[in-house]
Amino acid sequence: MKTYSLSHLQALESESIHIMREVAAEFERPVLLFSGGKDSICMLRLAEKAFRPGRFPFPMMHIDTEHNFPELIDFRDRRAQELGEKLIVRSVGDAIKSGIARETPGESSRNRLQTPTLLAALEEFKFDCALGGARRDEEKARAKERVFSFRDAFGQWDPKNQRPELWNIYNARINPGEHMRVFPLSNWTEMDIWEYIDREKLEIPSIYFSHEREVVRRDGQWLPVSHLLPKKENEQSHHLKVRVRTIGDISCTGCVESVAVTIKDIITEIAAARVTERGSRADDKRSETSMEDRKREGYF
Repeated sequence: MKTYSLSHLQALESESIHIMREVAAEFERPVLLFSGGKDSICMLRLAEKAFRPGRFPFPMMHIDTEHNFPELIDFRDRRAQELGEKLIVRSVGDAIKSGIARETPGESSRNRLQTPTLLAALEEFKFDCALGGARRDEEKARAKERVFSFRDAFGQWDPKNQRPELWNIYNARINPGEHMRVFPLSNWTEMDIWEYIDREKLEIPSIYFSHEREVVRRDGQWLPVSHLLPKKENEQSHHLKVRVRTIGDISCTGCVESVAVTIKDIITEIAAARVTERGSRADDKRSETSMEDRKREGYF
């Protein structure tokens, strides 16, 4: 009798596809959050494997800080068009104008302002479930979160009041006004993501590869010089060969020196890295509130 065993990536893929299909079966109005970053790129491939040749049972949505790398937005729009799926974009700038989000004087990053923008968008479209690409290995607060993470009527998360998850059985029951955040990549690592991208031959934005960029050293990070992050009078900028490991607001997304020009080069770099993926996010380093506090308020 022949036996068949799954490889590590095949097992992760199978679990993620099961989670996506569970969402499609249990919720009336789910949405898939897509930023164009490496994790959400993998989410799209998993959705293709879960639902093609049919259409996705949910639209895609991006909460746009308007402080993005241009390469990322170009990739986001083109990828949605190639898939023929609906892409909803809600911007932090519009949320500020309408009074939904409020800027803090002196705060350059708009990552915090994504929370009220996201909650308003979920309410606008009456979405009862939001699928995202967060992983437990990224940050300790995310490690606490269940695959099906319940949010109350105010979009808030209580880490001490979570539902048990036994094997692959998920409790999707919610009341009107409540919603669920679902993380199909919870058990993946950064290395898993890149090995999956390599296996599936997925296209990624060019900023993930080594390229020359003007950067300044600030908060222990190489930060890209731009109109949103100009060089200060006492700072010296450098033109270095760099790439990004994780993508967020351009004003706080750190770059790492790199010569990686292929996916396999990136995998080799990550295997030798001694700094975590989010160690290159300056907003995590200087934020006065922890990730857990932000997630309690509704941050994805």
